[in-house]
Amino acid sequence: MSAVCPACGVAVVPGYVRCPKCHASLPVGLGRIKRTTLDPGGTAVPQRGFPISAVLIALGVAVAIILVFGLRGSSKKAEPEPRAPAEPIQAIAANPQPLAPVVGRPAQPAPSGPEAAAVDPGPAVAELKLALRDKRLWGSVAITGQRIEVRSGSCADPAMQPLIETKKSLLHSAGLTKLRCVEQSGAVVFERDL
Repeated sequence: MSAVCPACGVAVVPGYVRCPKCHASLPVGLGRIKRTTLDPGGTAVPQRGFPISAVLIALGVAVAIILVFGLRGSSKKAEPEPRAPAEPIQAIAANPQPLAPVVGRPAQPAPSGPEAAAVDPGPAVAELKLALRDKRLWGSVAITGQRIEVRSGSCADPAMQPLIETKKSLLHSAGLTKLRCVEQSGAVVFERDL
């Protein structure tokens, strides 16, 4: 269904406005397609309206959340009863009378021997840990009976022995008698008396 150009006589396919050979204008009925005012579109999906159901669901969820948290916070809590005013403290006389001696068990003398050795080594161990950290000889300290065990990767470090020597009397007064320095692998590097 081709048409012929009136100027040069060449067959022209419908749809051309001008002749492809001589560029002469083609008559209206010959090669032109009638244009429409409709939007040609470009998608095969049908157009839908505004999603009212989605908006209503979102609004319902928002209202439910507001109600849950709003009602939860407005519940009346029982207010605590006001306390009775505290009684005033009575003044004590400047020269109190001496108290009568308490009759009961006689005072026991201070324990001696093995009972006296039961001193808490906690502060001494804490001070040793602090000293190890300050000298960057990182290690952990554990107590087993009367022996203290230092587990560190720096047992062979030259600064370890002088550090222990400075804390020797403190550890001995805490009831510890031996110190063992153990590498992280478990090998004993040295053991000494305190």
